[in-house]
Amino acid sequence: MKRWNRRQMVIFGVLCSAGFLAGVCIFGVLGTDAAKITDFSRKNLAPCKEFIFGTDWLGRDMLVRTLKGLSNSIFIGILAAGVSACLALLLGIAAALFGKTADCVISFLIDLIMGIPHILLLILISVFLGRGMYGVVAGVALTHWPSLARLIRAEVLQLKESPYILIAGKLGKNRWYIIKKHLLPHLLPQFVVGLVLLFPHAILHESSITFLGFGLSSDQPAIGNILSESMRYLITGEWWLALFPGIFLVVTVLLFFKGGENLRKLLDPGSFHE
Repeated sequence: MKRWNRRQMVIFGVLCSAGFLAGVCIFGVLGTDAAKITDFSRKNLAPCKEFIFGTDWLGRDMLVRTLKGLSNSIFIGILAAGVSACLALLLGIAAALFGKTADCVISFLIDLIMGIPHILLLILISVFLGRGMYGVVAGVALTHWPSLARLIRAEVLQLKESPYILIAGKLGKNRWYIIKKHLLPHLLPQFVVGLVLLFPHAILHESSITFLGFGLSSDQPAIGNILSESMRYLITGEWWLALFPGIFLVVTVLLFFKGGENLRKLLDPGSFHE
């Protein structure tokens, strides 16, 4: 009964995290026009009943603007994490199954990318591809796959020595059949958890390079842009312009991280043993 209760709590936590993030994304889509409304008669208002997060220097509602910016950051983070996880899956399997040459080349790429600071490589890729959404997604995706690829490679190296895979090979089954029928079902839990845990890194790095001016254009209401614009107004006392967007960003990252940990527990039955 105790184990069942723990499992129910984990499921509830995953659902709450997913519900919060889905709500932010839906509100962000519906509030696209509201986030652009300016009214100089209400500019730089501190948090109050009418404007819970206050207003900025153009009279825009910071609550609406924060949720819109966060939904953009979430969308970019999910897209970048998805591309990165798929790349890690393909290269991890290729390194373990397609001979020593492929293994050496992919292992070299993993060591090379992991040896360069993510933020520096991400900025270089984003600027080279013209910045904007596609540049940021490509930069995040191409710099975050090595850790998951290394994990998948190690798992495949272990799985390919399993008796049922060796027997399948002796029965004449080709490599693609073995990958599809035997390897992918075993790798799916690691892939899903890795995908979820890649997101916190993706959204933080997206926000970081946008904050520094190398990511999304300044006219897009992303969290990085909101925080960057708010810096010039902190000295005049408009603290709410940076506080609430920053808190929402941290909460979102922690929810995804916690959701990934809970998902790992659900996919690993042994996690509920005493």
